[in-house]
Amino acid sequence: MSLLTPREILSAGAVIPVMAIHDLDTAVDLAHALVEGGIPTLEITLRTPVGLEAIRRIAKEVPDAIVGAGTVINPEQLQAVADAGAVFAISPGLHPTLAEAAADSSIPLIPGVATPSEVQLALEFGIDTLKLFPAEAVGGKAMLKALYGPYADVRFCPTGGITPATAPDYLALPNVLCVGGSWLTPKTAVQNRDWASITKLAQEAAALKTA
Repeated sequence: MSLLTPREILSAGAVIPVMAIHDLDTAVDLAHALVEGGIPTLEITLRTPVGLEAIRRIAKEVPDAIVGAGTVINPEQLQAVADAGAVFAISPGLHPTLAEAAADSSIPLIPGVATPSEVQLALEFGIDTLKLFPAEAVGGKAMLKALYGPYADVRFCPTGGITPATAPDYLALPNVLCVGGSWLTPKTAVQNRDWASITKLAQEAAALKTA
């Protein structure tokens, strides 16, 4: 897949599913189910032992997916996910060492921020497309509205505590490109390989963009 900008990545769908894959054998089918439902941008977290291999398999076998890595917290992980085929990386936070590594990386980093100072740190390194995390815990929509004043050119993917009921209000904000959520991949549905249910959840999430 050709190199996409962070804003193209986040604008491809209304919701980015935050996916902690425990069973590697479900990874490719799960990705196919989400893409079929209209959710192409996937965040595979490194919170599980098979996360990196899941990225590698999905990148190879699901060509229509925009595969990214989540929970990337240091330069070594950033390099590893790029080597595995991820086309973007998301981190829960930001520090100068990671920002410097991102400047030299072959894939874009979308770092997490929770305060104006962290937004300014990101901007200092030329990063203006961010993840607000943990969104609900740090003020949610009110925080995003407040940040829009001084940082009108910055765009966000709020993640953390967002539900199908609250997502439309976030998506209506001028500085929000999409939201992150874990509700698209219910553990029971994945364990049961109920891909039809996951595709239906993806279709409902994709429809939020035009709601």
